[in-house]
Amino acid sequence: MKDRLINLFARVGYQSQDISQSTTVPYWGYAVRVVPCANDAGTCEYFEAVYGGHERSMLYSGILWATIGGILLIWAILRHAYATPLAAAHTGSEKAPKARSTGFRIRRAIGAATRQYLLPQSLRSIFGRTTRLQILVLVIFTGYLTIWSFVGITYKAWRTPVKGYDNLYQTRSGLGPWSDRVGVIAYALTPFSVMLASRESILSQLTGIPYQNFNFLHRWLGYIIFVQSLLHTIGWTLIEAVYYQPQPQVANKWIAQLYMIWGCVAMILLLLLFVLSTPWAIRLTGYEFFRKSHYVLAMVYIGACWGHWEPLKAFLVPGLALWFVDRLIRAIRSGLIHYQFLPDGSMGFKTADAVATLFPDSENGDIVRLDYRHPQSPWNPGQHFYLCFTQASIWQSHPFTPLSLPVEKDGTVLHSYIFRAKKGETRKVAKQVASKLSTTEGNTAVTTPVVMQGPYGENLVSDLTPDVNVLCVAGGTGITYVLPVLLWLQRQAPSADRKISLVWAVRHHKDVEWVKPELEQLRSAASTHGLTISIFVTQDQETTSSQASDSEHSANEEKGSATRIRASRTDTHTSGRPDVGAVVPAFVNDVVRGRTVVVASGPGSMLSNIHTEVAKLNSGGKVYRGDERFDVELKCDDRLEW
Repeated sequence: MKDRLINLFARVGYQSQDISQSTTVPYWGYAVRVVPCANDAGTCEYFEAVYGGHERSMLYSGILWATIGGILLIWAILRHAYATPLAAAHTGSEKAPKARSTGFRIRRAIGAATRQYLLPQSLRSIFGRTTRLQILVLVIFTGYLTIWSFVGITYKAWRTPVKGYDNLYQTRSGLGPWSDRVGVIAYALTPFSVMLASRESILSQLTGIPYQNFNFLHRWLGYIIFVQSLLHTIGWTLIEAVYYQPQPQVANKWIAQLYMIWGCVAMILLLLLFVLSTPWAIRLTGYEFFRKSHYVLAMVYIGACWGHWEPLKAFLVPGLALWFVDRLIRAIRSGLIHYQFLPDGSMGFKTADAVATLFPDSENGDIVRLDYRHPQSPWNPGQHFYLCFTQASIWQSHPFTPLSLPVEKDGTVLHSYIFRAKKGETRKVAKQVASKLSTTEGNTAVTTPVVMQGPYGENLVSDLTPDVNVLCVAGGTGITYVLPVLLWLQRQAPSADRKISLVWAVRHHKDVEWVKPELEQLRSAASTHGLTISIFVTQDQETTSSQASDSEHSANEEKGSATRIRASRTDTHTSGRPDVGAVVPAFVNDVVRGRTVVVASGPGSMLSNIHTEVAKLNSGGKVYRGDERFDVELKCDDRLEW
């Protein structure tokens, strides 16, 4: 016990003191303190600053977590109190809309004003395709952490004699307590970082925000923890290797201690986590390597932090627990989905046998479509599942949004997916499908086993009341994100004056075959639901219309790089890329009444432009005065590239 105490004392700079004649006072998260102090006056005053600073560090960490918890609690309460219920089924009557209450208009005006100023993407060279709102949250959070990093520190220097040496002095200063402070905050933020990265996210349950929207803050919080840990390391290296005397004896003894060895290991692991999480490193090594290495390095890093400073394990245990609970819930959810009747009549784990159809594209990557029915409860349109293709690898899963409408029929729900097989796991699946097709003469589709996990994500139709206009914009395989919304709208009763439109950009005319059954369904609703479908073909030179006799050219819609052809009962193919800078405003300006929801998915450049255009169309003042056309919401899925 005595040896352990001496080891703890050495960590906080005790040079020499007879602890047998003193009393030890425990400190939560720190080394015990010897009282009364038997060193010189300067050293004793310094220890008072160190221990007092640590007490405040633990207090501020508690305030930090109380603030996070308070914000989440208030958010959850307000979300429940002001949740917008789905309107009753529309009767088709032509009654004028009821006047909105003042409270309703204020809430809508605040939302519109927020989107007007905070929806555009800014500082993309630093943050990537990130909205101003996300950047603002990061700036506020960083400022809040900065305040707690500097307040309550005794900023003073003490020059104290070294026992046993004549005319040799060491410098003690506020650098010690400050270095401890940033280290404590880095530990305190560890469980929050894990929460932000969890797929089974308690944050999503409280706020309603999909888990993937927290990835930006998770990444930058990791950078903050790295900077804090680096400053903590630099601070104590200066203290032990420069300011404490005599040198190099003090530095050599310090770095050889076990807790310092673990500290060096933790810093190296954190450096690797930082480097491997940068965009260029992910592009260089591949996303799957990043994901797997990130898991392993993060868990080993937390263990190294435990070895470095075990008294602060109160912050490390929750981080580990959250990670393991997240993994456990994932496994349980997947097990429940696949716990089905087996062919022999017993119950057990059964994969879903998906019918795979291949659409060859040697230039851009083959397209694979999967279709299967599975006994389960319907999910919400817009949600996605993680699919594991067991014949390729059981260690990887990828997120895919079902393009099918989740409707239960005879106890099962239809799953339909399309994805482009560029490289990695999806490429393996495409090759396996092609190989199977080559050995089955006359067949155009084969089966492949799939394991699901989910659903995850937001419900895109939760607030699509009959007076809401809907514009869906998709690029390539991003059509899977918007199709469930359109298919859901098709099943609702028609609403007078409502506008519904689909703008889809593909490379070739033949690409519409990916979702031919779903497009046929939508065509049947074109006349009854006021639905228009515009398909832009970006690479084929020829422009065709599926039913030219039913198409009308609109001169005032000739904007951007392509002319939009509006069809009354069918879809049209138009050469060129859709100019979202013209498409989005044209749709909103043509709205008769009600607000608009833009649902978009596709390449990053297109989504960035949509963010900008939707922001321009919002106006809090006009919405408050009753003009709901300027209340334009964006629901965006930027995970897909085409």
